[in-house]
Amino acid sequence: MLIKLEVLEKIKSGEITLQFRRWRRRTVKTGGTLKTKVGILQIGAITPIRAEDVSEADAHRAGFRDVPDFLAWLDTMKPGELDRIEIGYKGE
Repeated sequence: MLIKLEVLEKIKSGEITLQFRRWRRRTVKTGGTLKTKVGILQIGAITPIRAEDVSEADAHRAGFRDVPDFLAWLDTMKPGELDRIEIGYKGE
């Protein structure tokens, strides 16, 4: 799961606690960790979701201004199944 440095910094600070990913095959699993440039991330619940079911609160937790901002980003992503992923900073 590739995450931009700007987003990684916001995950580390706690500003972002949710990610969305479209993929054909998941590359992370619930309870797993992910080594990144800013340290280790903890992967929480991974829930399949339809784009139209993403709430304003979810969009904000993922760092988007609102749902339309999220949908505009999603339109730039490759096709695949959409997942809602709880994420947090675990440490160095």
